[in-house]
Amino acid sequence: MDPAPQTTPSSDPGRPRPVLDKREAFAVTIGIVVGAGIFRTPSLVAGAAPGELAMLLAWVAGGLLSLAGALCYAELATAYPQAGGDYAYLHRAYGRRLAFLYAWARLTVIQTGSIVLLAYVVGDYMRQIVDLGAWSSPVYAAATVVLLTACNWWGVRQGTGLQNLLTLVEVLGLCLVIAAGLLFAPDAPAVPVATDADGGSLGLVLVFVLLTYGGWNEAVYLTAEVRDARRWMPRILGLSLVVIAALYVLANLAYLRVLGMGGMAASDAVAADMMRAVFGGPGATLMSAIVVVAALTSANATLITGARGVYAVGRDVRALAAIGRWDVRHGSPRAAVLLQGGLSLALVALAATALDGFRMAVEYTAPVFWLFFLLVGVALFVLRRRDPDAPRPFRVPLYPVLPLLFCATSAFLLYASLAHTGLGALVGVAVLATGALLLPFVDPPHPQPESLP
Repeated sequence: MDPAPQTTPSSDPGRPRPVLDKREAFAVTIGIVVGAGIFRTPSLVAGAAPGELAMLLAWVAGGLLSLAGALCYAELATAYPQAGGDYAYLHRAYGRRLAFLYAWARLTVIQTGSIVLLAYVVGDYMRQIVDLGAWSSPVYAAATVVLLTACNWWGVRQGTGLQNLLTLVEVLGLCLVIAAGLLFAPDAPAVPVATDADGGSLGLVLVFVLLTYGGWNEAVYLTAEVRDARRWMPRILGLSLVVIAALYVLANLAYLRVLGMGGMAASDAVAADMMRAVFGGPGATLMSAIVVVAALTSANATLITGARGVYAVGRDVRALAAIGRWDVRHGSPRAAVLLQGGLSLALVALAATALDGFRMAVEYTAPVFWLFFLLVGVALFVLRRRDPDAPRPFRVPLYPVLPLLFCATSAFLLYASLAHTGLGALVGVAVLATGALLLPFVDPPHPQPESLP
């Protein structure tokens, strides 16, 4: 087993510095989670749920389960406040080879796939506003990747400054949807249409709901750049999920009041259809603009945190040292940002040949994502036993019940993502297996391995 990374002084000029305040980190977390999902997945949830109450309770349960996971991550983030996030925790618990495999998966499957998925959401909805022809979606998606990569290549303050603005617009837009549905709904709401869901569909409901909550763990990749991270990271993770859960439940109440459960299930763009029912065509156009902002917000936040993960593996693997350099002047891992942007552009081009890029991206990323989520949950138990004297400013309440719940949820979603998806899942697993073939060539870590106070 490899030794755990050693802590180095924050004054090291080649490493990230704590330049972000709690509001900026909070905005990144909100921006990652409240993305395009809440404007797409409610129709899938409505189609699989056995009834209205079960559907609404599923959104509450999703928030609670996500909060349990966030509490586990809060302990890890405050005990080991490093730029690598999951990568650093896996390295400490299992050694450099499994950590490298995670870094490979994150670079080739998890993060770049998420960026491309969101970029295509931007493209699809921008086409509704300004149609550029048959290649509108790929062109807008590629432009999204290029512009956001350039912004974050310039520096972390430019990236998070844009994030604060986009998150504000996004949350205000979602509040507009909630207000429209709850306060200005038509006098005669849509008549509910019977669905073919039954009690056996509850597992699938949870898959869709937790997909929509996904992304909150990305905040730990900024831990090394947040001022007083040991104090604020648990609050940032917990409070952000409380706010997000409230927004999601209210949004679904709004959809339900205007469209009915059957109308939600039959819709491919539930938010736009709801706004059309309330305000007509202009409302649908406004909703398209809101979805574009939401997808841009999530894509920008995903790019910010993804580059930190790429940077962390470059610090540990000598052969990848070129991407493990931190640009002090701009406060950004510029080489990692460019590599991630280049891979994302390649995936945009590949997705342009697919019939349903959004669905394939979900299938491609889900099994690999939940596999490593499960391993991080187990790592909490491993590190508590192996490193009992490490300072832990925050400890998971009700240990070991909440961590076991988090692990069980991750294991179930790993199974569901393999059992209920198609070819995309197999492709993602194959790419992960390709990374496993590289493990014999992973060299020992640098003399000064990645770690931050």
